[in-house]
Amino acid sequence: MTSRPRELSIAFQTDKRPDEYRRLAGMVEEFGFDALSMYSDLTFQPPIVPLTIAAVATRRIRLGPASLNPFSLHPVEIAGQIATLDMVSGGRAYLGVSRGAWLDAIGIEQRRPIARVLDTLEAIGYLLSGGEGGYQGRTLEIDPAVRLRYQPERSAIPLMLGTWGRRLISRAAALVDEVKIGGSANPDIIPLALDWAERDGEHAPGIVMGAVTIVDEDGDVARRLIRREMALYLPVVAPLDPTVEVDPELLARVGALVDAGDLDGAGALIPEDLLRRFSFAGTPADIIEQCEALFDAGAARIEFGTPHGRTAERGLDLLGHVVLPALGHWRK
Repeated sequence: MTSRPRELSIAFQTDKRPDEYRRLAGMVEEFGFDALSMYSDLTFQPPIVPLTIAAVATRRIRLGPASLNPFSLHPVEIAGQIATLDMVSGGRAYLGVSRGAWLDAIGIEQRRPIARVLDTLEAIGYLLSGGEGGYQGRTLEIDPAVRLRYQPERSAIPLMLGTWGRRLISRAAALVDEVKIGGSANPDIIPLALDWAERDGEHAPGIVMGAVTIVDEDGDVARRLIRREMALYLPVVAPLDPTVEVDPELLARVGALVDAGDLDGAGALIPEDLLRRFSFAGTPADIIEQCEALFDAGAARIEFGTPHGRTAERGLDLLGHVVLPALGHWRK
């Protein structure tokens, strides 16, 4: 174990009513989690409003989108949104940036994605810091006359990069505070990500591991329920992990059943070893064991993603009252 404190956070899908965000954010803070994230998946609610509601309902936890992409939202608009969230929260915002997914379904081409993400991270830093002289990037230009017309809460906001890509991690490591491996609970990927992010002895970004989560007193129920959730994204994320060998025919069968609307059938095909590597599922003791392995491997933060349990409230209650205290020695 290193001396660096580890963190535990919660992530919500943006499919809720305003009062739900207020209530659930209050629960996350009351239980003692370190941060609250909101997803920014295509066709769900944009996360900035739910995050603003959560900011008003809380006083301590960090808040941020996980994550915004610079293709459907211009980097200048991203800078403005996160600066506003930082102001409302009193300096508790963080910003997650990734290349985005499923954008081809709405006709958006992701040209030069690595260059675009790097430009976005740099441009946001330029705008928040009140830089002068304009910004000239690889895919993006900002005229010297373009500046934020208000005073941001902070001149720099913590940045998180969401990616599995070795090239992007290596090139962006000096620009970000965290790198999130989304959709994974696999400790074997962490040493690789740390190696990719190494910065010649300088402080390297922390590695965040986050995945869909269902915790229940009945572990079999949790694993059965989570298979439906996993079936939707396993064919996307499993091929990205160089430490896992997955039968392409299995993923094709899972994808075909998902397309046909048979989530139960698709989930039933997922073997136990993949279940454990790409989700948090089981009893509180099972989740604690998974987290211990991730922290042991070098993770800086673990994020428990939607839906958390049979209900969000029940899942959060078990995570907050059982899992969180059991991992307290990592957080000191």
